[in-house]
Amino acid sequence: MFRSLVPSSIHPPFSAYSHGALVEGPARLIFCSGQLGIDANGSIPADCGGQTRLCFENIRAVLGEAGMDLKHIVRINAYVTDRKHLPAYMEVRNALFSDPLPASTLMVVSGFARPEFVVEIEAAAAAPHEPEGNAP
Repeated sequence: MFRSLVPSSIHPPFSAYSHGALVEGPARLIFCSGQLGIDANGSIPADCGGQTRLCFENIRAVLGEAGMDLKHIVRINAYVTDRKHLPAYMEVRNALFSDPLPASTLMVVSGFARPEFVVEIEAAAAAPHEPEGNAP
């Protein structure tokens, strides 16, 4: 569905992501709003790794509404509140994705609407159109 773009003429990615992701042909696209590390019951893990896992589980649920999964993600934008959270975030992200790797941006921000949140992740996904009568 998509192909990683990692030109040899520029510095390689610093981690497990692509500089770009090419989606060709007719596709369904989903743009997920930023997801926080909170479960359906309102529980929020104290650590960045736990919040990151919940963020991606929430994204998986959004994508599932359209018959997609994390493998359909072509772009990730992630935000953490401190550089100390970078390794925990990247460990979770890198365990979830393999080739083709989505394009990815990771930024350190001053905070979110509620101080207990330390990470927020938004994503864009693409998948082929389902044949008539097979759409979710």
